[in-house]
Amino acid sequence: MQIIPAIDIIGGKCVRLTKGDYEQKKVYNEDPAEVAKEFEGAGLTRLHLVDLDGAKAGQVKNWKVLEQIASKTRLVIDFSGGISTRKTVNICFDSGATFAAIGSIAVKDEITLTAWLFEFGVQRFIIGADVKDEKLAIKGWTESTEMTVFELIENYKTKGVKQFFCTDINKDGLLQGTAIDLYKKILNLHPSIDLIASGGVTSVDDLFKLRETGCSGAIVGKAFYEKKILLSDLKPFI
Repeated sequence: MQIIPAIDIIGGKCVRLTKGDYEQKKVYNEDPAEVAKEFEGAGLTRLHLVDLDGAKAGQVKNWKVLEQIASKTRLVIDFSGGISTRKTVNICFDSGATFAAIGSIAVKDEITLTAWLFEFGVQRFIIGADVKDEKLAIKGWTESTEMTVFELIENYKTKGVKQFFCTDINKDGLLQGTAIDLYKKILNLHPSIDLIASGGVTSVDDLFKLRETGCSGAIVGKAFYEKKILLSDLKPFI
């Protein structure tokens, strides 16, 4: 299982939210590229970079941060937040992202995303499912939907998408453990996908449990920044 550190960006700074609430914001570092270099120095090879300004606005805002990190590290970056048009897909890839992580558009505009999958290559996209009580939330978690995470995965799996990440909003940023039961349910229904767990990772023990569950990756954010998990603790996964 791959450990994927998360850097969330507001106003060009590295922040974390609690339960997706923009009012519950904590700034951890003024220089996200510096944080990314620390992760790379510890032996990590992936990065989950989230443009929270972009997610809220519906268009990419912090692409300069992506450009900086991509130019200063060799990390494989997936970028999300505000990818809403073909132009913003191009900005994402031109700025150095390996993968575009798509959330809102996957739910709201299947025709557009299907065209992107065909044009840019299905392997370059990760579908992100932000979940509350098994139903999807979009637009930076500010809008609820009636679609379930299971329906979303089934739909895009048939189009050839392999990677999905799933964030349980009720767990995110609370440091109270992960949504193991949800991930088990997803993998029981869709054993062929690469499921990346996100939200609530608090300890190395959580990481071992996610690996046992069959997750191919785990996104870790606040636990790093609050020193609940040290980079030196990750040796069994590197």
